[in-house]
Amino acid sequence: MIDPVPDFRAALAALPLFPLPGAVLFPGALLPLQVFEPRYQKLLADCLATHRALAVVLVNSSGPVDDDGHPPIATVAGVGSIVEHEPLPEGRSYILVHGRARVALEELPFSPPYRRAKATLLPEPEVWTSETDVAGLVHAAARFVSEVTKRGADAAFEPPSGLRPGELADACAQHLVLDADVRQALLETLDANRRVRRVTEELMAQCTALEIGGRTLH
Repeated sequence: MIDPVPDFRAALAALPLFPLPGAVLFPGALLPLQVFEPRYQKLLADCLATHRALAVVLVNSSGPVDDDGHPPIATVAGVGSIVEHEPLPEGRSYILVHGRARVALEELPFSPPYRRAKATLLPEPEVWTSETDVAGLVHAAARFVSEVTKRGADAAFEPPSGLRPGELADACAQHLVLDADVRQALLETLDANRRVRRVTEELMAQCTALEIGGRTLH
């Protein structure tokens, strides 16, 4: 365990970017990653030597690459702190990233070997979420886990206690929402009330898909 972790805000002026297809990092989440490409080994070394912060950014694989051969990426991402680091054979590394906040990204001119962006924190507005909506989210999460478990898959998930409604929605989205584009849309939804309802709707839709022989958790 790396402790203490520096203030991630020191990195926001030129935040290292870790673009990944299918990956979205929510505040409060723990995301395990393997680092093996030389450019990201350099990113990791720079992070560990300074602020230990990076942004996990969803890659948009449908768009054209830029002049440097980079695919387009989302303009909102999760910034996280590296809280565990384990060197692996052949120069690879295992890291555990703790999501800290949502940020808007303004990509900087490319300075090899990895991408960077100016990041601006996206604060969550103060809203009131009804107990009924929160209970609906808890029910939808439990129902989805139950449906997946019935089909022999491992879907153990127990929301931590004491979370605010928006934090609970983030935890459910990180662990239970299957579609990366939907997770990205939820990351970009700053209103906690809307986020609670959208996660609930998505989990209920996933339950329906399972009941008619559709998707499974992966």
